[in-house]
Amino acid sequence: MLPASELADRLAHHAEAVCRHYLSAGRRAGNYWIVGDVANSKGKSLYVHLTGPRKGRWTDTATAQYGDLLDLVRETCGLVDFRDVAEEARRFLCEPNLASPERGDTLTDQPIDRPAGERARRLFGMTLPLSGTLADSYLRQRGILRASLHSALRFHPSCYYRDLVSGRTSSYPALIAAVTDRAGMITGVHRTWLDPGGEGKAKVDDPRRALGGLLGNAVRFGFPVHAPVPVMAAGEGLETILSLSHVMPGMPMVSALTANHLAAFRPPAGCLRLYVAADADAAGRHGIEGLSRHAQVLGILPLVLTPELGDFNEDLRRLGPGRLLANLRAQLAPEDAQALLPA
Repeated sequence: MLPASELADRLAHHAEAVCRHYLSAGRRAGNYWIVGDVANSKGKSLYVHLTGPRKGRWTDTATAQYGDLLDLVRETCGLVDFRDVAEEARRFLCEPNLASPERGDTLTDQPIDRPAGERARRLFGMTLPLSGTLADSYLRQRGILRASLHSALRFHPSCYYRDLVSGRTSSYPALIAAVTDRAGMITGVHRTWLDPGGEGKAKVDDPRRALGGLLGNAVRFGFPVHAPVPVMAAGEGLETILSLSHVMPGMPMVSALTANHLAAFRPPAGCLRLYVAADADAAGRHGIEGLSRHAQVLGILPLVLTPELGDFNEDLRRLGPGRLLANLRAQLAPEDAQALLPA
């Protein structure tokens, strides 16, 4: 069996042919293949390098996803196990007529409809309840003691991981969070790979990655079923929102996972006040400003919650839940503080 790095190199040698096959809704623009996303939607946020030293590398500017063509095969085909990804890549490489079409050739393939949430739902369906697992222990070490009450969080004992630089594949236990739309449909997942020995996150370059359709959606906590949500909180990081939920379990909250997705999040109808958990870096400020502007257009009052230290999880761990509550009480609207915080 060819190693992953060699498979990726062979796919990169036929980069345009790969794109025409798996991303048929796109088009060539100069030295790039442009398409909407890994679900093969029309658009231009995802681009694949077709020439040069980065040939075969791709980036989706809307979702912050990136990788090589082996990752692209996995995403577009909705595959989870590396064995299936490698088999699909080998099948493609054995097909005749892989040479890139000459200039002037027209695109005749019809777009392939591959819903982005399909592969995420498949992965989430392979997970286990969180309670008592390594993922539950990891969150408890972060001061988040009741994470197992959230149905959006699950545990995968051996989640596939591929190093995007070397191409080496392995598997680690992982915390899996379901990304859902307004109707509760899973559109994506967020994976946090964990150290098997319980020493925090896995010792890899990027232990957190998202998969599937994230734009406009989020990981949701405490949302009532078929009921209005007049007050809620939104933030970027998963542990930031879980820390707030730990001390304010009665407030519905969402984690958008990245600053771009936070800016693109759409609050539910009937929302009156939206608390936005601050993130100190420039990208975090962009997310807060974007979401706040959209909330104001909808007639929703945006209010920013600011931690005392670097983020709300650091506040929870280093200052304790009592100090965190006191800080939040000073920032919430009086009626929300009375309804949502302990006396």
